[in-house]
Amino acid sequence: MEPVPNGTGSALFRSGGGVAPVTIRDVAKRAGVGVGTVSRVLNDNSSVRKTTRQKVIEAIAALDYSPNPIARRLSLGKTLTIAVIVPFFTRPSFVERLRGVEYALADSEYDLILFNVETTARRDDYFHSVPRRERVDGLLIISLSPRDADVERFLQAGVPTVLVDARHPRLSRAVIDDVTGGRIATQHLIHLGHRKIGYVSDNLENPFNFVSSRDRYEGYRQALAGTDIPFRSEYHRQGEHGRKEAREMARDLLALPDPPTAIFAASDIQAIGVLEAGRDAGLNVPEDLSVIGYDDIEIAEYLHLTTIRQPLFVSGVEGVGLLLESIATPSPTPRRILLPTELVVRDTTASPG
Repeated sequence: MEPVPNGTGSALFRSGGGVAPVTIRDVAKRAGVGVGTVSRVLNDNSSVRKTTRQKVIEAIAALDYSPNPIARRLSLGKTLTIAVIVPFFTRPSFVERLRGVEYALADSEYDLILFNVETTARRDDYFHSVPRRERVDGLLIISLSPRDADVERFLQAGVPTVLVDARHPRLSRAVIDDVTGGRIATQHLIHLGHRKIGYVSDNLENPFNFVSSRDRYEGYRQALAGTDIPFRSEYHRQGEHGRKEAREMARDLLALPDPPTAIFAASDIQAIGVLEAGRDAGLNVPEDLSVIGYDDIEIAEYLHLTTIRQPLFVSGVEGVGLLLESIATPSPTPRRILLPTELVVRDTTASPG
């Protein structure tokens, strides 16, 4: 047989009158070893002698051999696939977390498959169908805190599962310190002299079991209590996530007989809606109204928005690190990585006029 270029960057070998792709047997023959030895080299088995390994590597390079991915998966007894279940993945904060996930997996042997959740029915379906050993080697769940029954199913399936921005005591997780973040945001406004501080957020109780808005609310309440500022329930507005929804909630706050002089929004997207509501009311920011967001997505810097920066990208990286560790060396003891937040002061907060 002689190599025949096929125009695709890989070599084909002529056998008789036809053209056949390079196989593992061709590599073994050229290297003068058995097929099993080539397989062990491909799987990075340390039992192969250095000189033999080098001969196999040289044969692979000379023949431009590319292992059949299906055969490789079968030989390893793995799918070489990581699944990520994420809600509303087009939202900026989720996009940034997924960037971290993709970055962390880029140099690994694993493929990434993404499952987008926009309804609770879809979430429940994925929680049932995705964690199967014949389908994935590991599962990463972003922002969707599973219930006890869900976690029991994951564990019974034997699929390593890690949470990012979600929590359950039986699973490893990379989480943000949102309580501290909410407290820092509110304390920033208090230190500027504000005493009438509103909070605009997602619904604290929700079918997806999101916890970030609730944790930031807890930090907001802690900061008020720590400075003996009475909590005023009329200063809290909660609803569906979105710029338009936040704009309406902020309009309600600003229409109160005694409106807040500052508003803490549970996300930068919601903070943009608050800024629009201030403009609608004829208020100048920050002279008449201070606004602080949360996340520090890209547009926050463009809008000069004061915000709380959370490590979105890093959380994705850390989640993958925990998952790969769980796949390589399973442990019955879950690990928890708590990621810090940071105040970023820009132009939308100032002392009350």
